[in-house]
Amino acid sequence: MKIVIADDHAVVRSGFSMILNYQPDMEVVGTAADGIEAYQMVAKHNPDVILMDLSMPPGESGLISTGKISSDFPDTKVLILTMYDDEEYMFHVLRNGAAGYILKNAPDEELLTAIRTVHKGGTYIHSKMATSLVREFIKKDPDSVDSDPFHLLSKREIEILPLVAKGYGNKEIAEKLFISVKTVEVHKAKIMEKLNLKSRPELVEYALKKKLLDF
Repeated sequence: MKIVIADDHAVVRSGFSMILNYQPDMEVVGTAADGIEAYQMVAKHNPDVILMDLSMPPGESGLISTGKISSDFPDTKVLILTMYDDEEYMFHVLRNGAAGYILKNAPDEELLTAIRTVHKGGTYIHSKMATSLVREFIKKDPDSVDSDPFHLLSKREIEILPLVAKGYGNKEIAEKLFISVKTVEVHKAKIMEKLNLKSRPELVEYALKKKLLDF
């Protein structure tokens, strides 16, 4: 199977490439340092699986690119490989098309199992996170609304939120994302409304709490 590795650390990309290329049924056909490069590698190589880190500053995060790749290249399975054992991130990327979620400190054999599982069309969740997933399923009424409105944000709003929290102005955000200033203003208003925030300090506090500034 053809595999792409997306991680902002060169040593991580090299290390995982050595492990995977040693397997008789795997070949690393490309690597990427952020979400934009990850998308380009998928478009170029049409891999079976992409290992996607969530946090790849200062480039586009895996949180954003997962949704784009899942939408535009449905034959490529996205396996999140991250150090974040955060339930909210896991739920969000699974909702946006990821086929699996595994932690970077997992044993090599578990990583290989996860890759083969998602390649065959299955879903793989790291054992520690799987427990949280089952707990969440059991405790929630299927018709209830998530108490944290983070899941209500669109992909574009998740891109804009950390930029606002970091202090970028509307014009700077518009230039970074290649959209109009008016569009930025509309998205900012929707973010504040969906998250029930009243001021920028509250937005910054929320972004810090959700670790979005890492992205």
